[in-house]
Amino acid sequence: MTVAIYSRGIEPDQQSQLYTLLQELQQHQIQTVVYKELAEKHPEVFSPYDAATQIFSGHNDLNEQIDCIISLGGDGTILDSATLVKDKAIPILGINFGRLGFLASIGKEELSTAVDALVHGTYVVDKRSLIHVDANMPIFEEAPFGLNEFVIHKRDLNPMIKIHTYLNGEFLNTYWADGLIVSTPTGSTGYNMSCGGPIVFPESGSFVITPIAPHNLNVRPIVIPDSTVVSFEVEGRGEEMICNLDARRAIVSKEIQLAIKREQFEVSLVRLNEGSFLSTLRSKLTWGYDKRN
Repeated sequence: MTVAIYSRGIEPDQQSQLYTLLQELQQHQIQTVVYKELAEKHPEVFSPYDAATQIFSGHNDLNEQIDCIISLGGDGTILDSATLVKDKAIPILGINFGRLGFLASIGKEELSTAVDALVHGTYVVDKRSLIHVDANMPIFEEAPFGLNEFVIHKRDLNPMIKIHTYLNGEFLNTYWADGLIVSTPTGSTGYNMSCGGPIVFPESGSFVITPIAPHNLNVRPIVIPDSTVVSFEVEGRGEEMICNLDARRAIVSKEIQLAIKREQFEVSLVRLNEGSFLSTLRSKLTWGYDKRN
């Protein structure tokens, strides 16, 4: 078995957990392929394993021999991992070295359990849909897809913008707002939820369109099938606006033509058998919590 290890960086007080992970993998004779920048930042951890550890720098270095990529960090690290995996169908196992860890739901204290699950195949793979961005100008060219959401937002202190929105070419609405979110089911528990959008189940096959600070009392989030192509025309006093695709950001002309659709491939997220979407809602977002119960 071969696993890749990715992280944006490990805090000094987390190096012991990283060392423990490497020991666990070595004990099970699992070959490791480590992200180059991670290995360079922590030579004191990886130097004893130089002979057995390979290095990767990006998507092209990951091949069919990789059985899983272990993401060490928070949910943002999982989003990074998705852009590394792209369409190669390599499962992502997220270990929470961050804070909330909604996607990276496996705790640091479960390292041994997670490795054992990988070795014995006692885990569940959840298929998550992605959102794809098409545009008539260069934007997010290396990875024009996201696991969470695509966002159009006014720039800085500019006044609100008008976002004319179409579903399969048919006019839906003009949003007078600070911006607009198009979320996948996975992203529905993120920015979408913070702006009053609904939580939808990962397997629901839908997008959620949620306005950001709308200037209309009768405008509400809407759930649509993810077979829909969503397109936009933007008006505003400023000449530029911001587009976000997960954690990536681009400043573009308001003249850009944008269309959103479901990506042709999916991302596979590994979870332990005892975990579920509902249990994560309860534990991470205190769903239904009432101190009287």
